Amino acid sequence: MGGIEAEIVWCGDEKRARSLLAAISPDDPDSFEAEISGEGDSAELKIIVSGEKLETVRSTVDDLLACLAAAESSLDVSDSS
Repeated sequence: MGGIEAEIVWCGDEKRARSLLAAISPDDPDSFEAEISGEGDSAELKIIVSGEKLETVRSTVDDLLACLAAAESSLDVSDSS
């Protein structure tokens, strides 16, 4: 059986991408790889989750998306203050 891989791509401001990456890095760094490319207003945060079982990859993606959503909501609140 081959491995499973899922990719999450977020596009936007580089500063926000770095904040989002910092928010997910402590989560479970061995279960995914992440990188930021580009700069300024056109940066891209790419997260690659890989594993042997679909269930495990899906669970990790779900956790990462929840963390990213919470971090982005926090950034929205601090940006509007």
